[in-house]
Amino acid sequence: MTRGTGGGSSGGSAAPGRDETPEQRADRRWGELLQELRVVQTGVQILFGFLLTVAFQQRFGQLSDSNRTLYIVTVTLGAATTGALVSPVSLHRMLTGRRLKPETVVWASRFMVAGLILLVCTMAAALLLVLRVAGGDTVAIPIVAGMVVWFGVAWFVLPAVARRRAMAPEVSE
Repeated sequence: MTRGTGGGSSGGSAAPGRDETPEQRADRRWGELLQELRVVQTGVQILFGFLLTVAFQQRFGQLSDSNRTLYIVTVTLGAATTGALVSPVSLHRMLTGRRLKPETVVWASRFMVAGLILLVCTMAAALLLVLRVAGGDTVAIPIVAGMVVWFGVAWFVLPAVARRRAMAPEVSE
């Protein structure tokens, strides 16, 4: 895979590998971020909505104190996840017209990563609660641990490895 060197017709202000101004780059990155948010927000909102209904189910009263505490933690994590993943919209709305698009993209991206981390925690807590009720700790803990490792590898480790490889200097033989 070859990487471009940039330096197109915009007088050296282009981002490496693309012939675009910093503003064009911010616009492109914002569009990409919005597409990513659309994918994740729907699932998070459905998960959070489902979590909010659990307390109103008949069997909720039969949960142990530790499972009720786990439920409270899970709902709180779900709310924090939703907040982190909706914050790019608020940032954009509050900063629109202030010529801060590059900064907005950076902060929105940070909130997106924080939201993904919180999403792993929310999903782990929700899965732990359901599996504890369904099969007890001996079933729940190893399955949840495996899922957390899977999410960590798929969502964070593999992208970090790809990023590191892309930034490594090319060696010619």
